Amino acid sequence: MPEFKNLTVSDFKKLFLGGYDLNDFYSTYLDWLKAADEKINGFLYLTEKTVAQSIAEIKTKPKTLPLWGVPVAIKDAILVKSERATSASKILENFIAPYDATVVKKIKAAGGIIVGKTNMDEFAMGSSTENSAFKKTKNPFDPERIPGGSSGGSAAVVGAGLVPLSLGSDTGGSIRQPASFCDVYGLKPTYGAVSRYGLMAMASSLDQIGPFSRRLEDLTAIFDIIRGADPKDSTSQTGPASNQTNLNKIKKKLKLGLPIECFDDLDPKIKNLILEKIKSTGLEWVEISLNELAQSLACYYLIMPAEASANLARYDGIRYGLSAEADEIWSVYKKSRRRGFGQEVVRRIILGTFILSHGYYDAYYLKAQKLRQKIFSDFKKALTRVDLILMPTSPSLPFKFEEKTSDPLAMYLSDIYTVSANLAGIPSLNIPIGLIEPPERTKKLPVGLQVIAGLFEENKIFSFAKILEDANH
Repeated sequence: MPEFKNLTVSDFKKLFLGGYDLNDFYSTYLDWLKAADEKINGFLYLTEKTVAQSIAEIKTKPKTLPLWGVPVAIKDAILVKSERATSASKILENFIAPYDATVVKKIKAAGGIIVGKTNMDEFAMGSSTENSAFKKTKNPFDPERIPGGSSGGSAAVVGAGLVPLSLGSDTGGSIRQPASFCDVYGLKPTYGAVSRYGLMAMASSLDQIGPFSRRLEDLTAIFDIIRGADPKDSTSQTGPASNQTNLNKIKKKLKLGLPIECFDDLDPKIKNLILEKIKSTGLEWVEISLNELAQSLACYYLIMPAEASANLARYDGIRYGLSAEADEIWSVYKKSRRRGFGQEVVRRIILGTFILSHGYYDAYYLKAQKLRQKIFSDFKKALTRVDLILMPTSPSLPFKFEEKTSDPLAMYLSDIYTVSANLAGIPSLNIPIGLIEPPERTKKLPVGLQVIAGLFEENKIFSFAKILEDANH
């Protein structure tokens, strides 16, 4: 039996083409996965029933399928039929998904095997995965530090080499920031490029499902599998495929833009590493200005809680999930939500309800939507001058547990470089670019470079990532 750690998609496919029996392989692999995950707590639980069903199904399919026998981990906000789907919240602790999300269906159809549901911040509300109601996921590079959030579990299990691929969701940076902290690729696709059907909604106009991987070729492969229009999601569309032919056409023609707003106050170590990697590509780059970027965090923290408060109204203790006993219906609502929701979820519901309340809607939510359009126009204008916009993924290295939990504003600032791409609906990729020593001079920690393109221009991003990869290997 092979070593399981750090296997890639092609490694798994070679194993099975070489004759390894799926049942024998997965009986051993799942035991290893359970033991290996004890170091990071990336999984909430393994989906052993789904594994058995998938093995029986794909044995009848050709091994030429792109993910035949390949394990994939899924964020617990994405539904996998007949498995628990908790969104890391007590209010859904025993909820069983009645159907597969569209992305899960596509992975299964491509021969992939869903091996587990990953930990996250409750209802995707957080930047550290400390808001999970069930456990704290550790950073694979330093167990005293957070893996990022909200898709921290999905990033950590890939960064630790437990699985080659995982899916997360990104509302304001929840794929890219943990990808940066765990030294992996993490893609937030164009809004609508991937169906959201079967994703538990947090903020519907911002949410987007996307993949994590350690290898660029694995990332582009799974993106091509999950992307595309879906009749069950009216916001979804089909953009161009990210095949190698398209990438080769784009290569060496790219002009890069670096927003001055993102580099002025950046940690010098992070800044120097980013600039070093950009220069290594040999591509032309210029400084640009994104005038509205400084306002994007405030804009996001008005729109997101407003939409979240509306979406989370469905968790009322009546239809599904935790239900508290009480004499009358209003008490059922209050007791169920009080017991089921964590502190950060309650905070954002209160904020969102206030923002949408009579007398404040125009002053807050409507103004934020107008600013959102300005942010999109800002990006659109900049992308007429350059092909790609490059900036840090995070303003800091992975921080320690409880370092920011007592100060919500400090935690929200973790998203300062990522929320703008969600507001504009444009694609953005975290590229792992290396490790640097933190001020405490402990273990070296990962740094990520964020690459942003125009609507449905993921190919340009992948092309740059390939150029960067070739220049540094």
